[in-house]
Amino acid sequence: MKLLQERIRQEGLILSDTVLKVDSFLNHQVDTKLALEIGQELARRFADRRITKVLTIEASGIQFAMATGIALEVPFIYAKKKKAVTLSEQVYSAPVHSFTRQETYQVSISQKYLGPEDRVLIVDDFLATGAALVGLVDIVKEAGAELVGVGCVIEKSFQQGRGLLEDRGVRIESLARIASMSPGEIHFIDEEGQTGERAKENATC
Repeated sequence: MKLLQERIRQEGLILSDTVLKVDSFLNHQVDTKLALEIGQELARRFADRRITKVLTIEASGIQFAMATGIALEVPFIYAKKKKAVTLSEQVYSAPVHSFTRQETYQVSISQKYLGPEDRVLIVDDFLATGAALVGLVDIVKEAGAELVGVGCVIEKSFQQGRGLLEDRGVRIESLARIASMSPGEIHFIDEEGQTGERAKENATC
């Protein structure tokens, strides 16, 4: 998705060779038009998979899961990081370690909203270490639902997340795959798996 790559080049802040901030347009302040286009693109890539639910984890994946659910015309669910007092029914849960916050927490989903009849697409903003997504994969398995794949907005392909998911047989679609980055420089992997240079391209999807 060339438009997304160009926005990352123009507005992303690369703090180190592993930390990228995109909070001016994706996960703090959100460009709503871009978020809807991301949802449409993820829906297009999984259009033939008869998805019944889109699943994410709070909080930064919610806008993209909702956009994808709108495009697919199905509900989306988000796993909660803390069990609310109103969540009194039985839940599916899994431990997840946050790389950015350096803490481990338990995420949960009410069993009322996920079951063996569901075909689930997991959506998230980042694929890096893969910890959050592996937790969601485990929840889908616990529910007896069928996982059709994982859709990510940005993937740091130099980290181990993709490998962890592929080892579990999970199909992954990422809209912007970063091969490497450092302050002032970023390289993407294009659709053919080749590493693209940092030179700016026309902002077209």
